[in-house]
Amino acid sequence: MKQQNVVILGLGITGLSCVDYCLKQGILPIVVDTRAQPPGQDKLPAEVTLYAGNLPQAILNQADLIIASPGIALASPALAEAAAAGVEIIGDIELFARAANAPVIAITGSNGKSTVTSLVGEMAQAAGVKVGVGGNIGIPALSLLAQECDLYVLELSSFQLETTHSLKPCVATILNVTEDHMDRYDSFNAYRQAKLSIYQGAQQVLINRDDVLTFPEQTGATLVSFGTDEEADYGLVQNERGLGLACRGEILLYADELMLSGIHNLANVLAALALADAAGIDRQAAIGAAKAYQGLAHRCEFIKDVNGVRWINDSKATNVGATLAAIDGLAPVIQGKLHLIAGGDGKGGDFTPLAKAFEQQIGAIVCFGQDKHQIARLNSKCVIVDDLAAAVAYCASVAAPSDWVLLSPACASLDMFSSYVARGDAFRHLVEAL
Repeated sequence: MKQQNVVILGLGITGLSCVDYCLKQGILPIVVDTRAQPPGQDKLPAEVTLYAGNLPQAILNQADLIIASPGIALASPALAEAAAAGVEIIGDIELFARAANAPVIAITGSNGKSTVTSLVGEMAQAAGVKVGVGGNIGIPALSLLAQECDLYVLELSSFQLETTHSLKPCVATILNVTEDHMDRYDSFNAYRQAKLSIYQGAQQVLINRDDVLTFPEQTGATLVSFGTDEEADYGLVQNERGLGLACRGEILLYADELMLSGIHNLANVLAALALADAAGIDRQAAIGAAKAYQGLAHRCEFIKDVNGVRWINDSKATNVGATLAAIDGLAPVIQGKLHLIAGGDGKGGDFTPLAKAFEQQIGAIVCFGQDKHQIARLNSKCVIVDDLAAAVAYCASVAAPSDWVLLSPACASLDMFSSYVARGDAFRHLVEAL
């Protein structure tokens, strides 16, 4: 790379990690960003040239290597023209893969990947392993290289996988595949293929028995599976003591020993246990970490009980599959009704899979945000409101003791909020004020 003309496309946290990595290798990169005031500009070293605003196509075409932000599609005209000019285009994960010298656990999926990634990290820490956790969650992958790690646990998005070719995980998994990012991909299959690329070069592959779309089309790796049935490998077993999480018939712990709730979270814990076993993490330490794990903010997070009504923040549910997982996971454990707050930017996705759940599992349905009318068309009991505050107020007026109110938008947040975190924080403040 030292002899190459390197261009970093896109600043922000990931772009800054790329700049830092290049400088440590003795490479002075050029940074290009379409935004006039890109985030992270104030942290850019003075010696690094920044082109902000319109993309200088000539600079891209003359580069030897472009390190592209995952937010910029390879099919974009600027990158397509550069690729046609013979420029190599990679992402930060590819750069990480070329430099990392410790085993990698690679995790992707439409939903649950942040929970599983953080939980596996907790399991490794509990076992005394020097672990670096990051990628699409928390710390950028390249920044992890500055730590002394015996193991890396990476959450990877489909966008990151598009520009990654050299990663050879000790174990890789796709937790599930449901429709998402249809504003980026020209078909659902194209999105799935991006996910499937995580299996390339993996020594072991963990699949979800409940979702055939996670099955590899071809691989020479060792296959392991998890699921919510009692089949081989990792699954759920019911006995007189209760519902157990088991490995090949041996119960490792019971569902009532976990702080996480919902069938979907039991599947997440099973996946984490399977990944930990595959990476050689001490099993008893992993089980202890699973019992202590409280979950992540904005992911089916309990906020408050108000007059017997439980309020749950699942703002991270930015697609239909995530919302369905939350509904299917929580509905069976609720004595009263489950009321739903949904809406936002649907990213071009299809909301119709929610229709059955609306009919069978949901009490009140309150819709807000950019695509509220599309969601409301699914069921006559849907109520349309102007904003999140109105949605919370409506649910507070109809919910009875033993009911739960779930914010699980099935949409991105950027139509009304800066992020799903900001949306979840706003929900928390509204609920705490009740």
